[in-house]
Order: sequence, then structure tokens, then C-alpha cells
Amino acid sequence: MNVTIGLSDHQCKQMATLLNALLADEFTLYVKTLNFHWNVVGHDFKPLHDFFRQQYEDLFSFVDDIAERVRTLGGDSLGSMNKFLATTRLKEAPEKIFTSQEMLQILLNDHEALICTLREDIETSAKVGDMGTNNFLTDLMEKHEKIAWMIRSSIAK
Repeated sequence: MNVTIGLSDHQCKQMATLLNALLADEFTLYVKTLNFHWNVVGHDFKPLHDFFRQQYEDLFSFVDDIAERVRTLGGDSLGSMNKFLATTRLKEAPEKIFTSQEMLQILLNDHEALICTLREDIETSAKVGDMGTNNFLTDLMEKHEKIAWMIRSSIAK
């Protein structure tokens, strides 16, 4: 069925491609945050275990919203680990146990990288003329900025 929302097929496909890359990034960060939730140890175990749980719950919501935005534009959302890993711009965490401070720094780096990517994606969506996606991405960027601030505050000495 054709999507008739005031955007051409080309515009919709361009935005769906952009959003699928973001979907892969968010899913990669989601899995990384789950890993840290499961494997955090030390004197700050309980507060970080809870903090990471809140983070992965938020990230799952972001993932779901992005996938649904792709579908809204008539695209097919990525849905396999192979596709996510082939598309993500973030790096997977090595298979090792990190200190809690290393975990926080890794997550901060990823959130800040996503914020920078989102700024570029916001500009692209404005140029394409997709103000719905532009607004969606701006809201998402603000959520990542808040998370980054919270992590930064947790790392501060």
C-alpha cells in the first residue's frame, strides 16, 4: 500500500534508511547496556544495576519507536542481529568484564556519539522536508542528552 503523507517515495525511503541506521545503533547500545546491567560488580553494584536497568528499558522504548517510525514511512525495519551489526555505527563492547567506571565511560561515549549522529540526522531530515521525523529525532536527541548528563554526573569525582 502506498504511503501518502506528503512525502515522495524517494523521501520516505531516504528517511527509512537513515532511521534503520539509527535503529541499529540504538539496538547495539541496548544490548551493551543489558550486558553491563548483568555484569556490574563492586561496591556500587546495586545503584548501577538499577541505573542500567532504567537505561535499557528506556533504550528498548527508543528501539521500538524508531522501528515503528520506519514502518510509518512505509519502510521495513531491521530485525536481525546480522543486520544490526552490519549497519551500526557503534562498536560492540569486547567480551570482558569492565569496572563500573569503565562501563559508565563506554556508555557515555556511545550516547555522545549518538547525539552527534542525531544532530546530523536532524539536519538531513529538515533538508528532505520530513518534519515528522525531524521532530521525532529532536525529541530522541534530547533524551540522549539527558542520559549523557546523568552518566557524566555519575562519573564526576
